[in-house]
Amino acid sequence: MQQRIWTTCIGEHIGERVRLSGWLHHLRQLRHVTFLILRDGKGLTQIVVEDPTLAEQLASLYHESVLSVEGLVIANPQAPNGIEIQQPIVEVLNPSTAPPPFDLFRPTLKAQLPTLLDYAAISLRHPQRRALFQISAASMEGFRAALRREQFVEIQTPKMVASATEGGANVFAINYFGSPAYLAQSPQFYKQTMVGVFERVFEVAPVFRAEPHDTPRHLNEYVSLDMEMGFIENHRTVMAMLTCVLQGMVQTISEQAAEALKLVKLTLPQIPAAIPIIHFSEALELIYREMGEDARHEPDLSPSHERWLGEWAQRQYQSEFLLVEGYPMVKRPFYTHPDPARPQYSNSFDLLFRGLELVTGGQRLHRYDDYLQALQARGLNPEPLSGYLDAFKYGMPPHGGFAIGLERWVARLVEAPNIREVTLFPRDLNRLTP
Repeated sequence: MQQRIWTTCIGEHIGERVRLSGWLHHLRQLRHVTFLILRDGKGLTQIVVEDPTLAEQLASLYHESVLSVEGLVIANPQAPNGIEIQQPIVEVLNPSTAPPPFDLFRPTLKAQLPTLLDYAAISLRHPQRRALFQISAASMEGFRAALRREQFVEIQTPKMVASATEGGANVFAINYFGSPAYLAQSPQFYKQTMVGVFERVFEVAPVFRAEPHDTPRHLNEYVSLDMEMGFIENHRTVMAMLTCVLQGMVQTISEQAAEALKLVKLTLPQIPAAIPIIHFSEALELIYREMGEDARHEPDLSPSHERWLGEWAQRQYQSEFLLVEGYPMVKRPFYTHPDPARPQYSNSFDLLFRGLELVTGGQRLHRYDDYLQALQARGLNPEPLSGYLDAFKYGMPPHGGFAIGLERWVARLVEAPNIREVTLFPRDLNRLTP
């Protein structure tokens, strides 16, 4: 039996007989010939069927039946990708028991998003839908590769924790052998602890937020691209590393997901050598002057303010990215380091991408006494955090980090109107299946 090859490799075997395996993507029956379009995990191949008996057998199958095809590779400029398979021998490995709920062979799926999510096992097979997750996979690989080049170590931290990482009530409570526990909102405590071990660490893993949002940009479970680094000067050291990481992610997407980019008609953004920076207080002053909205005493940016700032950065700097630093301490977690010059503001930042907050990061406290004071100031009991606080008793360097929401990054990249379009199996306020 011929060794199986992928559809993307058949150009290397012109004039040879090869074996392909995949799904019956489409069947076009003409008077004297039938064209079988076979789809595998990499792409599509046209197979020319001239045997009437074989054509009749294939016509009796539902789309998505699993086939193995052995045939001769022929160069044909009129065929898709300039190559087709002739003289096929087809084996039906597993016939589909029902027609799919929508036509996967059409350029775009003719179904509403809830239907696509209900039938995710099928809709994800569509080449255009699949391309979104090839871009997602390349994004994760680019994140990892960029940080490995900078001597970071990948870690995996617990997702069941004894205390809420960010504070507040927006956590999923679970019963841990009779004791209260929570699904982790982030790996924050553990990645800070691991700075004391490796100095530079990163993690790619799910996080959980029990926030009752039902919006196109929120999920209750998503993949977080986290990093933490020691021996920094301040939060701007972290911002510089973020720029480096984004550049690496875009480069890897262009190298590893080129066909996916073509399918979704995506041109990747340019990451500036230095992303423009604006202080939070200056951003509010701009919004007041230009939008006429008196937000100068607000502790955070609203979605409409983020959109306006994104447009302003495009006009002012021709940049789709904008770093907003110095958010008020009252809106940041207790472990955030204040600005030494203006303690009411923090050494933290958000990255806006096309007018949407994509990344949150900053410098953390690193002295044990500062943690005790910060917890006391917020009325928080240090006892549940004793394991975390122990790391700071024994010497931690100045450090900081950031987190990128993978699904939000991909959604903004491809300009998807709803984050669920780029999430394999979304978990939100109303969806726990499939």
